[in-house]
Amino acid sequence: MTSLAADLVMTNGRIATMDAAGSFAQALAARDGRIVALGNNAEVKALIGPETKVVDLGGRTAIPGIVDSHNHPDAYAARLASWELLSPDRIQSREALLARLSDVAASKRPDEWVAGYRLNENKSGGYPTIEELDQAAQGRPLFILRTDGHIGLANSRAFAELGIDETTQPPEFGAFDKHPETGKLTGIVRETAAHLFLDRVHDGDTPDSIAAGLEKVFAEWTSYGITSVYNSLTPSKGIRAYQMMKDQGRLNMRVGIIASGREAGLVESLTAAGIRSGFGDDWVRIIGVEWCPDCSTSGRTAAYYEPYVGKKIKGEPEPNTGVLLYELEDLKRRALAAHKAGLQVMIEGVGDRGIDFALDAIEYCLEQHPMEDHRMRVEHCCYVTPPLQERLKKLSVIDSSATGFMYDLGDAYIANRGQQAMARMWPHRAMIDAGIPAPGHSDAMVCQANPFLALWSMVNRMSDTGGDLDASQAITPTEALNAYTWLGAHSGREEHLKGSLEIGKLADVAVLDRDYFSIPTEEIREVQVDMTVIGGRVVHQR
Repeated sequence: MTSLAADLVMTNGRIATMDAAGSFAQALAARDGRIVALGNNAEVKALIGPETKVVDLGGRTAIPGIVDSHNHPDAYAARLASWELLSPDRIQSREALLARLSDVAASKRPDEWVAGYRLNENKSGGYPTIEELDQAAQGRPLFILRTDGHIGLANSRAFAELGIDETTQPPEFGAFDKHPETGKLTGIVRETAAHLFLDRVHDGDTPDSIAAGLEKVFAEWTSYGITSVYNSLTPSKGIRAYQMMKDQGRLNMRVGIIASGREAGLVESLTAAGIRSGFGDDWVRIIGVEWCPDCSTSGRTAAYYEPYVGKKIKGEPEPNTGVLLYELEDLKRRALAAHKAGLQVMIEGVGDRGIDFALDAIEYCLEQHPMEDHRMRVEHCCYVTPPLQERLKKLSVIDSSATGFMYDLGDAYIANRGQQAMARMWPHRAMIDAGIPAPGHSDAMVCQANPFLALWSMVNRMSDTGGDLDASQAITPTEALNAYTWLGAHSGREEHLKGSLEIGKLADVAVLDRDYFSIPTEEIREVQVDMTVIGGRVVHQR
């Protein structure tokens, strides 16, 4: 191949560059993983050499590779091998849940844990009782993680394995729910209490086992046009797995690491080593660090100023305004140390009280150590009231919006917060009009990874069942896609590399089966990805 020839040329397409001008091109050429030409067929065909891979798009639309700026592929990978997926597409009733758990238990050794994940009790018949879990587990310890990752269900054997009974004090910021009349454990465990069980079940995870699962996860996610992920709350085992996969040539996804503030000593070790945001390369890079003080609206634990409405869960506090998982002064201290060390700070805030809490810590960091273009983020940032919008704007904080919740969990948000609240839930119209950067993310596998489901909800303002998320906050298809491309990259300081298709940027492209920009908006969730290209190399072909 001559030195001027491209490795990959795409022709006869409608290529949405998503650049500042919103331009489209007919053809694209890539060499050494980067875009070297954009234009019409004649201009780009000059770069075709004898070894160039040529893709005739046949008029199809291509877009920049999706940047999903907050998700949990490492946790999903760790669960693929031995956990049971209990999502609503598989489990639609309590009877079906218990029958499936019973089948799984029968296949396990007598002392082996039965573990399940992504249970959505709102769509699967409600929470089973601890007695029902005991019967299904057939004497084995059992633990189920709710879809939000903040609430779990344990059976009697699981409690016994951890030495927990009705007299045991829960860990700080956690709860073992008890029946209000009998005082007996109901099986529901919340927040830090759920992590006791998670830690036990995940104790055997290794970088090797996580890497094996990640290969499967990314094979699925590239089929949705995703080319970059920012792995939220990445623990040290996940960091080692990513480095190992890159060294062994097994990594078919660009990974931004958001190091976990949950793992004792991890953020402090990065700070002590002088590792700053941006450390790494185009495949594995440190994006920042994250703490999770706020919780789950669908699970009725996220922090709001006004109490939850709708059906209560037995054992939940009354009135229930949710919980926060850190003391503010402690979080300020942790965040400031990371911020001063050059690590981009992300703090989760879901309800309005939780978002205020996150902004209190961020504002403290900026008072103590001012920084232009700091790009600190409030993760999920769901219920953004007008005063919160003003704070986000004033502090130049990124609204890292959990748009994946809209599709999969929208019905639970309506039920738990009321219809009127939807006008301020994920308010992307207001964010765009105010000039506040609001990238979208899936939080997979809390929700499905497919970005076109969230894009559909952002444009149509409906949940998966058609629940009304308030059309006043609807945005255009192009604005929605921008939240999953350029804004996603911007939220990790990578917009010079990805998020748009421009000369010099990474050749990360998704080819669609229809024209996203002209189809009826109700069809957006049906979009499929025919081809995904990362660094000029085809990693998925339908």
